[in-house]
Amino acid sequence: MADSSLDGVAELDLDRGSRRGYPEAIYCEGKTPEQVRAIARRLAEAYASGETSGTALFTRASVEHAAAVVAELPDALHDEMARLVVWPPEPPTPTGELVVILCAGTSDLPVAQEAAVTARHLGRPVELVVDVGVAGIHRVLARRELIDRAGALVVVAGMDGALASVVAGLARAPVVAVPTSVGYGAAFGGIAPLLTMLNACAPGVGVVNIDNGYGGGHLAAQIAAR
Repeated sequence: MADSSLDGVAELDLDRGSRRGYPEAIYCEGKTPEQVRAIARRLAEAYASGETSGTALFTRASVEHAAAVVAELPDALHDEMARLVVWPPEPPTPTGELVVILCAGTSDLPVAQEAAVTARHLGRPVELVVDVGVAGIHRVLARRELIDRAGALVVVAGMDGALASVVAGLARAPVVAVPTSVGYGAAFGGIAPLLTMLNACAPGVGVVNIDNGYGGGHLAAQIAAR
């Protein structure tokens, strides 16, 4: 049931948590700080009245967006690298299987951090491994034991995006591939790794949109909930 108390701004899906098991996230990019603050205020009221529950995620949040959320939810956590604001600030007690997030390079880290924070605050145990791209293949091979323990993996990579195929060739668990816009001109802002991941020869790879760490972390959290 949509909420109509934010006429002209938003209709919050307060029932999504009970319907799907995961609450609605608020995408901040393109919204003004005032609009985000109004949404945060309505969420605070809904939590207080028991209309909704679960973690509130504000994605693609600028510093100004974060300040607007914190004005209404003072203890909210702002992860500036991930561009996420999360409330309540502490993740729930982990359940389900381990989500392993493999980040190809340090330049991909903001997207990988978005995936990690998302999966963790949706209730999964999470391990984030940084800078294990295929330019030094020994780095990912050294994580075989961790890869074997995963219930779902998220592979975040720009440039050629080859890491997803490599990991899927090693892993028992499904791989959620997240292409990033990191790379020189012929990477075409993430199109090159996107196409590489879509054409992965190793089975068990699903691909989300370019730079969509939230989508990758959310899907992995759902897979690992079993």
